[in-house]
Amino acid sequence: MRRMVTAMAVLLMAFTAGVTRAEAAASTTGFHWNDITAADGVTLKSNVIAPTAPGRHPGIVFVASWGLNDFQYLAQAQKLAEGGYVVLSYTARGFWFSGGKIEVAGPPDIADASTAVDWLIAHTDVDPGRIGIAGLSYGGGISLLAAAHDPRLRAVVSLSGWADLAESMSGEETRRPQAAFFLQSVARIVGHPSDEMNQILDDYWAGRNDDYREQWARGRSVRYSLDELNANHPAVLIEHAYGDSIFPVNQMVDLYDNLTTPRRLELAPGDHATVELSGLLGVPNHAWVSLRRWLDHYLRDVDNGIDREPPVVLRPHGSGDVESYAGTGSVAGQVKREVLGKPGGWDKTGSLGEGTGSQWSYRLTAGIDTTADGGIALVSNGLEQLTGIPPTVWLPSVDRRHAGVWVSDRQASAAPVRSIARVHLGIVPDRPDGTVIAYLYDLDSLGIGRLITHAPTSWHGATRPFPVDLSLPMTAYDVPKGHRIALVVDTKDPLYSDNNARGSALTLAGPSWLDLPLR
Repeated sequence: MRRMVTAMAVLLMAFTAGVTRAEAAASTTGFHWNDITAADGVTLKSNVIAPTAPGRHPGIVFVASWGLNDFQYLAQAQKLAEGGYVVLSYTARGFWFSGGKIEVAGPPDIADASTAVDWLIAHTDVDPGRIGIAGLSYGGGISLLAAAHDPRLRAVVSLSGWADLAESMSGEETRRPQAAFFLQSVARIVGHPSDEMNQILDDYWAGRNDDYREQWARGRSVRYSLDELNANHPAVLIEHAYGDSIFPVNQMVDLYDNLTTPRRLELAPGDHATVELSGLLGVPNHAWVSLRRWLDHYLRDVDNGIDREPPVVLRPHGSGDVESYAGTGSVAGQVKREVLGKPGGWDKTGSLGEGTGSQWSYRLTAGIDTTADGGIALVSNGLEQLTGIPPTVWLPSVDRRHAGVWVSDRQASAAPVRSIARVHLGIVPDRPDGTVIAYLYDLDSLGIGRLITHAPTSWHGATRPFPVDLSLPMTAYDVPKGHRIALVVDTKDPLYSDNNARGSALTLAGPSWLDLPLR
């Protein structure tokens, strides 16, 4: 990991040299490196670039991602400055050569964003009435929080950010160890974690002090500052990946639905920050094109039509198509209820189709993994973006002793799955605590399932049968004609920390169903 981070730093420095050489031919001031003094005296490392044309200009504040620094946005800052923007990028406190400790988007980080705005106004020819903020990942989450607390920010762009940190860490009462390990490792290598961050993560790994962690995370989540964000009324652009394994996508859909500001939501295949990554190197990229159009309209009054376009944009898996909708509620034209029949027959597979719910039960041995998995955080869904191949499973290899499997009839026509699929599943627990993971697959004639979407859910203290209602991450996926749809429910996945005792019993029960949203 340390070698990887060092190599990234060398790459960024080499790229910086290339940008600096190009500046002579551009109508900008070139990059200037600055120290910004935060309200509590901490030094924040930053760079600024501006147009050379006289007069006041719109401004952008870029907040660096987790583990990266203000070099991150050089290519995009150069382009924006050439387009007439003053651009200030800064390294978040606790990382690289900025001072302080990593506060995980705590109050000092929100104050730092306002300090960056203060610095921009005091030291450049920025127009104070036309300032926006944007960032990728950590920078995206901080940007949303900053816009809720500083009314001077008139536009905000969140690229792979978050709205609810508690949901990201333990959504559906289920912890995400791979994602947490990655973030913690990066912080230790290129940063200085605060004592509070270390304690929160120690408790996270140990599964203790959940209530305190929930309150800590809420204070770092714009979902709980939504009234302030709407009152400030900035124009909000949200760009995210369906398969984000750090900040699951549904929280951003929910945020979009509750905004009363000018708003736009763009979703695409990929994993955390992979959709936007190539744009950091200056490669043409739809995410950064949208950022530029959004800022141009709301900070420069450019009549580019983005405010009149349908505000929900989906890019389906495995396709170059771009679909636009008036809202998230109009994405699915219908919701088809697929009832789960009792698994049976020689292959212990249940039916998935139309019908009335029936009573049935199917007993599993829990806590043992099957071949159905969600992949590797930051890797599997990112590779799908490049190759078009999602995590796959040969369905006959899924051990029915440890999973329930349901398969539909062959599709008479293509089935365009759009929006959020929901699973209603009866649980008869043998133990008070447990976990299940639901996987939705596109199944071909060879029995190979391509993962469409998946999600876990956990429970504590159960003493009697109960139903689980699980929302799967929003997606846009076309199941081809002749393929079938498969649902797998098992109890273990390396992506998640489960509450099952290995070898314990768990009973799935009907009536159960899958609500499948179709365009």
